[in-house]
Amino acid sequence: MISFLVGELVVKSAPALVLDVNGVGYEVQASLTTFATLPALGARVKLLTHFVVREDAQLLYGFADHAERKLFCALIKVNGVGPKLALAILSGMDVRGFARCILANDLKSLTCLPGVGKKTAERLVIEMKDRMHDWQAGDVSDHELDTADDNRSGGGHNILVAEAETALIALGYKPVEASKAIAQLDFDQLNTAEDAIRAALQATLRR
Repeated sequence: MISFLVGELVVKSAPALVLDVNGVGYEVQASLTTFATLPALGARVKLLTHFVVREDAQLLYGFADHAERKLFCALIKVNGVGPKLALAILSGMDVRGFARCILANDLKSLTCLPGVGKKTAERLVIEMKDRMHDWQAGDVSDHELDTADDNRSGGGHNILVAEAETALIALGYKPVEASKAIAQLDFDQLNTAEDAIRAALQATLRR
């Protein structure tokens, strides 16, 4: 079991990143919530991890804090929710926001998340309602990352659009839905692909 990784951040391409740990490159899948905490390339990063073994792949998922990892582990125990969908949920909502939706039976907000239909939303509420009080109350301790300040670097508009659309599709959006969500954004206010993806997800939740 790989509990955490500490290394140099060498690739950032949401939802994937690569850490160089003593000369070994570990590819890690991470939510946009975690991506928002990442420093610039070349900085030292510590991420909590969860290792998933499938018949066709071995995948590492990374998290900025204990609360996010604990919720990820709880989500993948829900019938019909795999790691990919759990990551999409964590990208669209923070831990306390998700807890509020579950406790309030807010199916509308849940179904705005990519890959979450009405039946899945109902299943999330039924299977997770009893577990959400601790998250809403803030009883889960946070894990602070040992990272440097994030020096944002802007790219061209077309590069941002392409990276953002690719990431949204990887998170579960259909190509047409991803293009439509990105087309509505004001890129003058966005510096990175992570900013664009986060803004697109927030816009879908407000519909």
